Amino acid sequence: MRRVLKVSLASAIAAAAVAAMVVPTTASAQYPQGQQGRPGQSPGQRGQEAGEQSDRPRPPRIAPLRRSAAAGPCPYVKVLYDAARYVEVVGERVTMANIGYTGEIEGLVSDCSYQSDQPITVETRVQFNLGRGPQAQGDTRTYRYWIAVTERNRAVLAKEYFDLPVDFDGAQSTTVIQDQTIVIPRAEATTSGEHFEVLIGFDVTPAMAEFNRNGNRFRVNAGAAAVQPPAR
Repeated sequence: MRRVLKVSLASAIAAAAVAAMVVPTTASAQYPQGQQGRPGQSPGQRGQEAGEQSDRPRPPRIAPLRRSAAAGPCPYVKVLYDAARYVEVVGERVTMANIGYTGEIEGLVSDCSYQSDQPITVETRVQFNLGRGPQAQGDTRTYRYWIAVTERNRAVLAKEYFDLPVDFDGAQSTTVIQDQTIVIPRAEATTSGEHFEVLIGFDVTPAMAEFNRNGNRFRVNAGAAAVQPPAR
């Protein structure tokens, strides 16, 4: 179900008041690299680097959103690297046999619309690849993720959490696509979308965030082979 994240007008006015003092900087090291759409638009699916080989199946292509008219650039929409993956470890040792539920944000597209002094309406579409490891208990799981609107490179203006119920239906992995709408008021007609940034990530524990920050990862179907009966 689509929900609307609305930023308070007071927060947006405060952001606009200091936006002229903010010098935008590139923070690509914090986010997964991806294809870039029109200026201010989010990256799409991440392509493999030249020469990189992988045995992972290519995820389904995420459908683009309908293009909207905007009087200026859209807010930057990114996946926060520390929260881009969800890896549940049961026990103290980080081994494939101890993996429970997993998740990864594999696709993200966005677009925005605003004219005159209207609020900025940002439409997002996020693709989640989700999995069950050997320690996963049950066929269903409710993940949580969040969307935050920030004054670019500065303060968080609004943050909302969303539940993501998943039924694996006996499979080891599945894909879920979610659409959300973000509404950002503008203090005046000259306030453009580039003053704001939209961040998306899983609701992870500090240990999960550290695991991601260190560059560690498991496939979303990590340990699937361990729960399969031996070949006869």
